[in-house]
Formats: sequence, C-alpha cells, structure tokens
Amino acid sequence: MLAVSLGVDERLFATPSERRMLRAIEQGLDEVETGLLGELAFGDTLADTTSRYLFEAGGKRVRPALALLTAQLGNGVTPEVVRAAQAVELTHLASLYHDDVMDEAVLRRGVASAHQVWGNSVAILTGDLLFARASVIIASLGSRALELQARTFERLVLGQLHETVGPSPTDDPVDHYVQVLADKTGSLITLAGLVGLIFSEASDAYYPAIAGFGERVGVAFQLVDDVIDITDASQTTGKAPGTDLRAGVPTMPLLLLQRDAASDETAAALVARIDATADEDDAAADPAERAKRDEAFLAAVAELRAHPATERTLAEARRWADAAIAALDPIPAGPIKRALAEFAERTVERDS
Repeated sequence: MLAVSLGVDERLFATPSERRMLRAIEQGLDEVETGLLGELAFGDTLADTTSRYLFEAGGKRVRPALALLTAQLGNGVTPEVVRAAQAVELTHLASLYHDDVMDEAVLRRGVASAHQVWGNSVAILTGDLLFARASVIIASLGSRALELQARTFERLVLGQLHETVGPSPTDDPVDHYVQVLADKTGSLITLAGLVGLIFSEASDAYYPAIAGFGERVGVAFQLVDDVIDITDASQTTGKAPGTDLRAGVPTMPLLLLQRDAASDETAAALVARIDATADEDDAAADPAERAKRDEAFLAAVAELRAHPATERTLAEARRWADAAIAALDPIPAGPIKRALAEFAERTVERDS
C-alpha cells in the first residue's frame, strides 16, 4: 500500500523485522480507512452523502501513510497515531471542498466537484463539517495536538487568502507563490509527519528534520502539479489541460513565463494569448466562437508546455525535493529514511 500512497518500493523493507514494520504500516492504513468511513457517517442524509462524496472518489491517502511511516521512528502504529492520521486526512479532505469553490474547479478526482453537484453553500458547509470532525478527533488527543492542528489550519487559510488576493506591488510574484504552496500544501504534509512522531513518542530530536522535510516536499509536490496541469493528462487526472490557468489560479510555469515576458517579446506574446483565450465565462458568445477560442487556448497551453519556463519549474521542483531529502540527515539510516527519500524523489517523477 505504500507503493500506492507514496510511490515507495516496498522492497526497501528487506529484513524480517523491516517486513514486520511494513505490515504494521499496512494494517494501520486499513484501520485509518475503516475509521474514516465511520467519521464520515452523519445522521443527516444530505451531510452523509456530501461528506462521503470526495472520499469515495478516491485519493492516495498520502498524509496518513506519512504519519504511519514516521511513527516507525518511535513506538510504531499506536491507536493514537491512527486517530491522528484520520484527523489529518479529514482536514485535507475538507480543504478540497473549500478550494474547489474558491478556484471554481469543475472536476476533482475525476468526478464533478461538490459545488458543481450541490452548489457553493453546501460544498462550503460540508468542508466545515469535516474540519469540525477532524477537530473533535484532535481534541481527544490532547492540547499539543490541538495547538499543532490549529496552527496548521491557520496556515491553510492564510495560504488560500494570499493566493486569492495575489502578491502586493512590493512582493516578488514567484516568492509569494512559493509561500502560498508552503502554507497550503507543505504545512499539512508537515502535520502528518509530526503527528506520527508525537503519538509514537519518537525522539524530539527528529521533529525539525521531519518538519523541514514536509515543508519542502509539499512545495515540490505542488510545483509538479503545476506542470501536470498543462500536460495532456486528462486520462489520469480527469482534468483538461490548463484547468488551473482557466480558473485564474497562478501556476509556476505561467509566473516564470511572465517574468521572461519583461525582456522577451515571444514570451510576452504567449502570455497575451493565454490571457485572451483563458476566460470561459462569456456564455453569450457564439458556440463557434467559443470553440475557436478553446482551440486557441489549448494551442497556447501546448506552447507553454514546450517553453523553457516549464522545464525550469520541474528543475525547481527537483531542487525542493533534494532539499527535503537533505533535511532528513538527522534521521537514522534505515528503511524509514530511505522510504521518505524515495517519496520525495517519486514526487517529482509522477504524472498524476
């Protein structure tokens, strides 16, 4: 199951004791999944349906897998680790409902986004319900976990806020965007790794390493997502190329292209074509005109995909992944350190 969740080769766990460790992680993932099904059950029929919607659409359970993996640096998969992993995944799931409303996303995990099915208000309230349920779980685990989750939630909100309003005139757009990624993605991956340590009673000496790893690998993960957004990967992602660009969500390839445009007429012309063809809101437009505009947009996205800005985005993702691996230096050599490093490496190799 680690192969599915984290892209980790399970042959890293080679000795009998390491195989037992792997089986404990896999059993823990089963317990997390079973527990999540229970947490997503509501007496209200609508809440029960909407809360399960994105969960049942799939997901790799990356964050619970990380929590269970880092727990092996302490006493292993305890009941508290399993509960904390459930809370982290519920927090992630809740954020998807809210993000899709903010980004006006049409699809999520290959199905219509929740707000497309039930409207914005129901989608937002479903996210609120899941945040509340995650908080109930965390509260049962003590004040340390509650403070950590609250600070992570604060960062999630700030990341979304800063993405929504964009950089100030004095901000560098690229630096601003990287901070958004750290807040929206890195913080939650960090939370997953830290609860695994905390509730397995692992050494405090490991906390800075796992925190540094989570922050950096989260940025790398999202930078690769930016590249996937402009690839023709609809069969694996369920999204058409350029979905984020059409929603007005800034992505690193476009930001780097815009930086190039200041001194490169070809880059400036491509930015202009993307801006002119990305808007889908003109419902009054003639269908033939809309089709022509869509074709022009996809052509511009293909050109962006082939532009050096996209390769530079991948290079930046690799740099963040390498920094994540370097952060693991204080972690003892063994299968856990190797698995975390491989997860970082696989992050920049994935296509969905």
